[in-house]
Amino acid sequence: MKKMLEICVDDPEGLAAALEGGADRIELCSSLDSGGLTPTAGLIAQAALAPVPVYAMIRPRAGNFCFSALETEAMLLEIDAMRKAGLAGVVLGASTHDNRLDIALLQPLIARANGMGLTLHRAFDLVPDPFEALEQAIEMGFERILTSGQQLKAIDGVDLLQQLVQRAAGRISIMPGSGVNVENAQKILQGTGAYEIHSSGRISQPNPDVRSVELGFASPVFSQTSASSIRLIKDLIETTY
Repeated sequence: MKKMLEICVDDPEGLAAALEGGADRIELCSSLDSGGLTPTAGLIAQAALAPVPVYAMIRPRAGNFCFSALETEAMLLEIDAMRKAGLAGVVLGASTHDNRLDIALLQPLIARANGMGLTLHRAFDLVPDPFEALEQAIEMGFERILTSGQQLKAIDGVDLLQQLVQRAAGRISIMPGSGVNVENAQKILQGTGAYEIHSSGRISQPNPDVRSVELGFASPVFSQTSASSIRLIKDLIETTY
């Protein structure tokens, strides 16, 4: 199996940096600080020109993954937009009120995305029985599950991630994500046996735009996708196994 580095981005500069750093696939979002929301039309159009597969996040708002009928309608239209733009796939997830996968909601979304690639996002990390959800994801036709092993950071979920990889047995890809960086990417892959890994490749520093921070337009900490960090992660994973 080919090792793959997926980079999540939420702006044009991040997209350019991810491609420069050698990302094998792009997860396209807006508002990464909110966990990733549906990307904007302009960014979608730019990403459609990328030389690697681009999967767009389909998530109409921040917060939980329990979506209303109106939100579901919006997600169906968002999938249509991604198809029209020529993107390779979409990233989906939905929860019931007890945090199980909302199969009844996911099925029409998956049907609408027929012929496109499918990633199940970290709604998976809320489920009470990850092995049951694994089988459900396989049955619904997802290609991969993006998961931190039900921990805040993937490095802390290595044990469950390894069990999921073993249980999946090649039927679906388990893609560790959340807090993946140069310091831990190789350890996560070695500890889990996964072949795909997900990172933002971002570096953080104090925001020099003090006035924007004072007025609430910007965060005190400025995060930026780093082509050099992405290249380092890619070099590390290519030497794993």
